[in-house]
Amino acid sequence: MYELTPHFDAEVDPGTNIMLTGPPLSGKRSIMMDVLAAGTDRDEGAIVVTTKDGADRVLRDYEKRTPYEGKPVAVVDCVTRQQGGDTRESDRIKYASSPVDMTGIGIKLSEFLQAFGDRGIERNRVMVHSLSTLLMYSDLQTVFRFLHVFTGRVQSVDGLGLYSIDSTAHDDQAMNTLKQLFDGIVTVPEDGEPEIRLP
Repeated sequence: MYELTPHFDAEVDPGTNIMLTGPPLSGKRSIMMDVLAAGTDRDEGAIVVTTKDGADRVLRDYEKRTPYEGKPVAVVDCVTRQQGGDTRESDRIKYASSPVDMTGIGIKLSEFLQAFGDRGIERNRVMVHSLSTLLMYSDLQTVFRFLHVFTGRVQSVDGLGLYSIDSTAHDDQAMNTLKQLFDGIVTVPEDGEPEIRLP
């Protein structure tokens, strides 16, 4: 089981995918990073797929939560290459060409999972921030197909997947379509406590 501490007093089965939905700046990213960091403290793998911030910023934020040197913490950066930044890959950072490059994102995720598996790491936490960026660049069908494969990959390695979406940016149809892919939903209000719905 994966514990969802520090924010939720809940455990979920390996292979669970959870969507975090709420308005911008409601703290969805922060919650996901905290849940990943709790796993890092137990020597579990952590993979951040970021469509908003560059890898350096993600790792700086992550380090405030837990010292990760020598631990299996990795970032799939979908922004820096698009902005023309320096994109030399390492054991910790891999780059997709842009948020449109969903095939590339999937491949980089698989490479990290494979590398962690080779190191004997059997438990992995994966977060995607944010699905809203993917929907800005691609249509709902394309994002749905990508997520169907991506959530399936997390499930197949008995991982824990966390995905944030800006609830104010998409219509009900888009939200309801995507929600079908997830085992649980966390609703993060602008103020107040996040609410979790698990199967």
